[in-house]
Amino acid sequence: MAQKEAQQRRPSIHDVASHAGVSAATVSKVLSGVTTVKPENAQRVLDAVELLGYRVDPLASDMRRAKRRIIGAIMPEFESEFFGQMVSELEGLAEQRGYTLVAASSRESEAREKEILARMHDWRVAGVVLAPVRNEHGPAAAFMKANGMTGVLIDRVLADDAFDTVSADSAAASAEVARALVGMGHRHVLVVGLGEQAATVRARLEGFRRTALELAPDIRIDVVLCESDVGPLRALLHDYFSKGTERPTAVYSLFLKGTLVALSEFRRRGWHCPNDISLVGFDDAEWMQVTWPAIAAVVQPVREIATNAMEVLFRRIEGEGGPPTARLEPCKVLMRESVGSPGSVPHSGGGDRQ
Repeated sequence: MAQKEAQQRRPSIHDVASHAGVSAATVSKVLSGVTTVKPENAQRVLDAVELLGYRVDPLASDMRRAKRRIIGAIMPEFESEFFGQMVSELEGLAEQRGYTLVAASSRESEAREKEILARMHDWRVAGVVLAPVRNEHGPAAAFMKANGMTGVLIDRVLADDAFDTVSADSAAASAEVARALVGMGHRHVLVVGLGEQAATVRARLEGFRRTALELAPDIRIDVVLCESDVGPLRALLHDYFSKGTERPTAVYSLFLKGTLVALSEFRRRGWHCPNDISLVGFDDAEWMQVTWPAIAAVVQPVREIATNAMEVLFRRIEGEGGPPTARLEPCKVLMRESVGSPGSVPHSGGGDRQ
């Protein structure tokens, strides 16, 4: 019976130390990533861990420190490939440092965003990666600042006086889209997006508008923005294209779901890209690559954003001071088959197919 209980007992750090012939403190250093341990001792510890099936007890170890080895991540949503890939990248990077990532979705709600952050503060997370609903001036970032939390802001941010920020260079990417469309001869473009309160929407819109007007002062840029979800956007696009006036030769969507809504409206009306109208979307997805024609896209540097965000976060966790940094990662613009030169005859606004 005693032998059976010993077999069922969870191996302790002292069991690992005894098997490896080192102290428990040395085992702790190896498992915490400390590099000053002699290589041969570190290898014996790792071999003992694997042989005994030892796992760190997070509650026991966390009780000895003010912060737990947990990184919190709050994203606006998990449905898009961008945020799904972001969480996956962050998780891998956290685990490389011996931390666990706990991720939650704010569901595009600033109130929920702050509520989740308060919970993470109660859990004593070591740091937080926050992709805010709107921008760096929201209630969640204010809560982090007021409670002295360690964090980094990503995606829908520009720069902040309290936290480091890492995001895609949306303005530069949109400027490249403008150069491509103007260069192909487009002089009437519809821009589709969510409300301008989001920092990235403003940057994408202004980057496109400024460059397009510099290159072609006579260009007409129409803008359709929706403050909430894609449901109202469908109705707005339907009304826009049903006016009977000259329709744009190209549509530039500032977010992924908007690209799908625009494409659905085209197909409902029997329009084909790029013969009837061109389409470019900010953000890429697998369906955009496999559909025909493939949809032109701005590809965001997910891995680079995640890597740089975690690097600066861990430096702050380890006590690095200094003013906050603002980092912009370049995007890649892929002009696929959904984009072409407009025809010489202006498009009419009809063609609505029921």
